Amino acid sequence: MQMGMHTDTERCVRAVRSKDARFDGWFFTAVLTTRIYCRPSCPVVPPKAENMTFYPSAAACQQAGFRACKRCRPDTSSGSPEWNQRADLTARAMRLIADGVVDRDGVPGLAARLGYSTRQIERLLLAELGAGPLALARAQRAQTARLLIETTPLPMADIAFAAGFSSVRTFNDTVREVFALSPSELRTRVPKGRAAGAPGGALTLRLPFRAPLNPDNLFGHLAATAVPGVEEWRDGAYRRTLRLPYGHGIAALSPRPDHIACRLTLSDLRDLTVAISRCRRLLDLDADPAAIDDQLRTDPLLAPLVDKAPGRRVPRTVDEAEFAVRAVLGQQVSTAAARTHAARLVTAHGEAIDDPEGGLTHLFPSALALAEADPDALAMPRTRRTTFTTLVRHLADGSVSLGVESDWSETRARLLALPGFGPWTVDVIAMRALGDPDAFLPTDLGIRRAARELGLPSTPAALTARAAAWRPWRAYAVQYLWATDSHPINFLPV
Repeated sequence: MQMGMHTDTERCVRAVRSKDARFDGWFFTAVLTTRIYCRPSCPVVPPKAENMTFYPSAAACQQAGFRACKRCRPDTSSGSPEWNQRADLTARAMRLIADGVVDRDGVPGLAARLGYSTRQIERLLLAELGAGPLALARAQRAQTARLLIETTPLPMADIAFAAGFSSVRTFNDTVREVFALSPSELRTRVPKGRAAGAPGGALTLRLPFRAPLNPDNLFGHLAATAVPGVEEWRDGAYRRTLRLPYGHGIAALSPRPDHIACRLTLSDLRDLTVAISRCRRLLDLDADPAAIDDQLRTDPLLAPLVDKAPGRRVPRTVDEAEFAVRAVLGQQVSTAAARTHAARLVTAHGEAIDDPEGGLTHLFPSALALAEADPDALAMPRTRRTTFTTLVRHLADGSVSLGVESDWSETRARLLALPGFGPWTVDVIAMRALGDPDAFLPTDLGIRRAARELGLPSTPAALTARAAAWRPWRAYAVQYLWATDSHPINFLPV
């Protein structure tokens, strides 16, 4: 078990006194005299050190009887970067809870996905986070409820069930306990000038992140590789369709100086929590850029790249299986050719949807739909066709599982055992689908070219040896190296 930052009292007190927003989400400050809890950057005058105690999660604060601060709203802070940078059982469990598994399948469903008993999962989370899976899921439901109360005109009963509560009474009691206000009182506190909802029934919200965030390669990559019908760049926003547990949705994401503007259109509001979680994961919003960039700056040849455009993120995915399929389609072909191959699959096998704004037409095909496709109809070389059909068959029958709960090492080994899967394909899937922050691509032609121009070793073995000093953030070093090229993936679309 890893010890969280909340156990270092002196460091936490310093962070609170400096109102350092970089630590929001790393820990929460509970004030013993007022019985409220805050984020480290809370704007109020800090309490005396002897009146502060620290917890690793909002759920732990709530379980200990503390209420959320009405000024700093700690429930809306960025998530802990630990859950995206770690590969252990706790991190995998937290990623699943964020994806709504406990709300849909209960703690037994969470344990089954991880391959452990419910008792083992409960004991582990309680020891490290101060709260079990039910309490963690409850805190997430409360946050979703608050979001719906403040940004939509929906009736409270509809909000209760959309947020995952089993009854209106439980919803009312939880909101009052967590926020010290009734649902109706929360809604009356919303400034009158703030719009409730958006045209077409869309939900508008702000996704926080730890500054700095460089949007160029993040949105540039997503826009340049967008699959027609599934993704598009329109009016300064990246838009894409989402396959969700209860239905489907469309997300529109736009970079702003201090947040990501997010507009969600959902066929079933129960998918709101999952949709938000997947959008955050897609844009790598829970990353800790200060820690990442500080480590990469220790290499004198990387330092100028980091200083020129700090805060680069890894563009990830909302669907791990989809990305694996697209990685195979992109083997040894141009970005344009990969988009064309993917667009053909979408037209032939994707599920059609309605887009109120036009432009998007389909969900990306599921692994099951692709596994049932006629191999002879696939316009690709025979060896790649074999790689493709083998992958989708294994995804469809579950012998290869790609998800937020995947064990990174085990999944790498399973993928490498498939025909046509070499280190580049496996590592790009590890980096962008599994979310491994240390995935590295030493054989990538763009990386080798950038290394050579910077004076870094350009052979895979020598470059890997040099990159050992960049660990555990080599996936971010890849973004800085790629950004030296003039490819459209590196530029925010105009």
